[in-house]
Amino acid sequence: MPIYRAMQHGERTITNRPVIVIARLKAKPLLAGQLVAALLLAGLALGQAWPVRADGVGAMLRAILFGDALATAAMLAAAYGLWTCRRLWRQRARYIFHDGARLYRGGDLSWPLESIRDVVVERGGAGVPALRLVVDDDSEVTRPLVLLPLLDGSAEAVRGGVLFAAAGMRGVPGGVTVN
Repeated sequence: MPIYRAMQHGERTITNRPVIVIARLKAKPLLAGQLVAALLLAGLALGQAWPVRADGVGAMLRAILFGDALATAAMLAAAYGLWTCRRLWRQRARYIFHDGARLYRGGDLSWPLESIRDVVVERGGAGVPALRLVVDDDSEVTRPLVLLPLLDGSAEAVRGGVLFAAAGMRGVPGGVTVN
């Protein structure tokens, strides 16, 4: 059972360690994203199916799936956006957490706490600020943690919580302030 499903059902984790939640996601942006993506998907599908309405269901499905390639690609992007917002909605209460050994982001990514060196704020390609992990694995890239507009709480508190958990694994608490 994946870690986020186990947590939804009140279990501890796969490793049977207590879970400590560091950050949650805001509900309103995720609901708005789901609504916009669903409306966009429905509008694009209806726009594709409208001209062939009188020709039957088979012609309508062929027009939606194989009609305009750009509209089909836009429908796939809207469906992916809907799926992503729905997945994040389900994980919003426990998005960043640790179990004493690993730091988890949602249910899909995790890092050993002893390999985390820092948490930084960087702007992505679209200019949206995000918290990113600096992990000691001989790599030059940082790992995405959470977009700041989706974060419920302050970035400093999340940074402090992650660094405090990582410092606890090294045995010596670092200079971290948890709000």
